Amino acid sequence: MAAPAMPSPTADLAIRCRGLVKRYPPAVTAVDGLDLEVRRGECFGLLGPNGAGKTTTVEILEGLLQPTAGEVEVLGMRWGRDDAALREAIGLTLQETHLYERLTVRELVQLFRSFYARGRDPEEVIRLVSLEEKAGAWYDRLSGGQKQRLAVATALVGEPELLFLDEPTTGLDPQSRRQLWDVVTDLKAAGKTVLLTTHYMDEAERLCDRVAIIDRGKVIALGTPRELVAAHVGQEIVEFQLAPDAGGRMAALEEATLRALPAVQAVHAVAGGWQLVTDQVHLAIPALLAALQARGRSAGALSTHRATLEDVFVTLTGRRLRD
Repeated sequence: MAAPAMPSPTADLAIRCRGLVKRYPPAVTAVDGLDLEVRRGECFGLLGPNGAGKTTTVEILEGLLQPTAGEVEVLGMRWGRDDAALREAIGLTLQETHLYERLTVRELVQLFRSFYARGRDPEEVIRLVSLEEKAGAWYDRLSGGQKQRLAVATALVGEPELLFLDEPTTGLDPQSRRQLWDVVTDLKAAGKTVLLTTHYMDEAERLCDRVAIIDRGKVIALGTPRELVAAHVGQEIVEFQLAPDAGGRMAALEEATLRALPAVQAVHAVAGGWQLVTDQVHLAIPALLAALQARGRSAGALSTHRATLEDVFVTLTGRRLRD
């Protein structure tokens, strides 16, 4: 009797890419040998500053761009071979979506539903993104947050196995951001796979099961938000700026002085000041203030916070995410 077939090692993957490269002539490399695996049923975040290669990577995965080199599989299929099946199986929202201005919310969702062989009831999807009260409103009468939620609705109405959300909350007010977060949370609860790009670290920490931090077209860190913070940063961050001296000048401070302070694990120069990584803030701050006083200096501003993914990025690159 033949042995039962072993499951493919990629059977549980929604996305797999190896050695992904995208170059633009004459000398721009947007994606530089990127490797990535996204599991089915997870919300996976691609994080990085503008220009890091996030959107280019996603557009290749969505079939909108051809890679210069590398292998890409989406839901076990490949663009150029399984295009029709892939279009039925994925949903996507772009960074900017412009729809027909004189169609209503209901008409637009119905229109997008007609593009798929199967899908969800348009009224159900409108409720899912909390647009019931705007169902009869023209697109050009919607707020920015309502337009973004409508864009998500058009991506959901085909009932995709995999949803791409490319910086869906950029430029939105806090209330609109949280409404979209609720939509993503509901999708996760329903077992959908979501690939989310963002440069908001709080968004990634709230929504993503795992994240990949991308910089200059490469993955520089991968794991759960908690794993990345634990692996690359301490528990607490102390940030401070030096007060001007008596002549109004910003006095310099040697990095070695800060590194020698008790309980300080790492030191980073950031815009306008310094960042200390510590797991014992109650020891680090008194030592810092004493060291400054001994040198005739003082802190013009000082704050502390628990380490975040933003701090992971600073630790790995020496830059803030939005520099």
